[in-house]
Amino acid sequence: MTAIEAPGRHTPAPGGASPGRMVLAQAALETRMLLRNGEQLLLTVIIPTLLLVLFSKVDVVNTGPGERVDFLAPGILALAVMSTAFTGQAIATGFERRYGVLKRLAVSPLPRWALLLGKTLCVLAVEALQVALLATVAFALGWSPHGRGTAIAVLLLLAGTVAFSGLGLLMAGTLRAEATLAAANLVYLLLLVCGGIVVPLSRFGGAAHVLRATPTAALADGLRAALAHGATPWRDVLVLVAWAVVGTGLAARTFRWE
Repeated sequence: MTAIEAPGRHTPAPGGASPGRMVLAQAALETRMLLRNGEQLLLTVIIPTLLLVLFSKVDVVNTGPGERVDFLAPGILALAVMSTAFTGQAIATGFERRYGVLKRLAVSPLPRWALLLGKTLCVLAVEALQVALLATVAFALGWSPHGRGTAIAVLLLLAGTVAFSGLGLLMAGTLRAEATLAAANLVYLLLLVCGGIVVPLSRFGGAAHVLRATPTAALADGLRAALAHGATPWRDVLVLVAWAVVGTGLAARTFRWE
């Protein structure tokens, strides 16, 4: 039997939720949508895991002295960050803009900054799952990272996330959805091969100096220096910070919601 409240005790409170609750709700929604998307899971989880296992077990690429997994694991972590914060976010946001989702959200009680913060929290949540999975697989393959480099590795991952997120939103906010899809996948493939992820930059001769300025190479090399030697690669940190400032600054000035 349904209980009947006494007269005068019901006190409705119409209005929007608090900003914190809206951000958390949007982040949870974005995370569920991403994890239910098969193409996004292929890009962010399956491909990095397969590449880590394949190149660790099969001598396809000469990774230099030492265990192959010690070279590959930091590079694959960089690939995971790029796939989630840049490629996946650029494609998803581009099609949300095309289908009018962003336009409708822009007139909802959810502030624009809360929408962007919700997307950022979604990226960080997925990256945490990626790092946990890839680290587990790498440990099973014999990876032995330097414990002293853990703090700087976390700093590099955060800086790389901001840099790639800014570049992804810059692309999604200025190009058509189809162009974003093509360009994001092309950049993903180029940086997978030439960004120091599975192939050492020393194999590219004189072009290595240019490639080291890319965010992928800075993140991969920085993670290797931190996790393999316990070093603090300030140059790579500064490269990522520079990309983060440029990417987010241009995205903030040029992003179009419809």
